[in-house]
Amino acid sequence: MPQYVAIIEDAGPDEAVGLWFPDLPGCISGGDDVDEALESAPEALAFYAQELSADGRQLPPPRTLDELKADPDVADDLRKHTVALIEWPPLPDAE
Repeated sequence: MPQYVAIIEDAGPDEAVGLWFPDLPGCISGGDDVDEALESAPEALAFYAQELSADGRQLPPPRTLDELKADPDVADDLRKHTVALIEWPPLPDAE
């Protein structure tokens, strides 16, 4: 299952946590803490995919972490922030 690299920017206990996808410009998520930002990330991906689909486009294939590390536009953010892998499409919830 494809996984998109997400960069998590945690500004501290009094600030919201931001999460963004280097492969998906403008696709962002957030929350009061890291867990909340990660929980809402699949929803942000779904909304982004829906918007692309409405324009007749598809999500681009995700790059690997090594490919992103080689990208000078992303490499510095990868060093400064926490990274997470977000599966797409998400697995259905087990009930």
